[in-house]
Amino acid sequence: MDSEIAKRLKLKYGPIAVIFADRKPEQALEFVSTNWACATAMLTAAANGKTAVFSRQSCPCAGGLIGLGLDDQFSEGFEYFLSTGNPKLPPVAGIPEPEGFKKTPALAKEWIQSMPVCKISEPYVIFKPLAAVTEHDRSPKIVVCYANPDQLTALIVLANYGRPGYDNVIAPFASGCMSACLFAYAEAAKEQPRAVIGMTDVSARPHIDANLLSFSMPYQLFCEMEENVPGSFLDRYEWQQLAKRI
Repeated sequence: MDSEIAKRLKLKYGPIAVIFADRKPEQALEFVSTNWACATAMLTAAANGKTAVFSRQSCPCAGGLIGLGLDDQFSEGFEYFLSTGNPKLPPVAGIPEPEGFKKTPALAKEWIQSMPVCKISEPYVIFKPLAAVTEHDRSPKIVVCYANPDQLTALIVLANYGRPGYDNVIAPFASGCMSACLFAYAEAAKEQPRAVIGMTDVSARPHIDANLLSFSMPYQLFCEMEENVPGSFLDRYEWQQLAKRI
């Protein structure tokens, strides 16, 4: 599947399709170790042309299972890991100290309770370059782009271009995989789904280029934005001037 958005914005990495599937694709990258690893690394691998797959047995991160929709239950004590820690609980393997992303465990627990968790029926979540998606694949649920500030600006404008209002894009506080997948999937169920800015997770940032963020779109919003490219600001002087420096 080609993307006019990717061409016009001169994206360094092609868009990534997130597909829920009943079968595991052959020769796909998959975590095989039980040691902690970040699902975001596989998203970057897909941006570089690889296909990656996750299952409930091959995602070695409890938060990643939540973020990919493979589980809807946070592990016990997760609010301490997000905040101040708890000496009565063992540290998360591979992570030497609590993250300190929330000031108190109570605030962290409130955040946990506010998450749009779900548990998909399919056993596999696939990250695949959108350009490699064929008619034999299931339709993507989500499309994710990595974008620099200028490109992100264009994506935000384009997401609002054919819609009323000013809040057709959100930037929630969430893990990298939650912002890339979970929130966009939750938006897909709405009448007017919004796009999601992500990769503002401190622990996920090392897995992507320093000047990039993610922009996740429910598939129907991505298709709408693709259709809106002709005749939009992307054809006009102001964007063309800005595009020269990308």
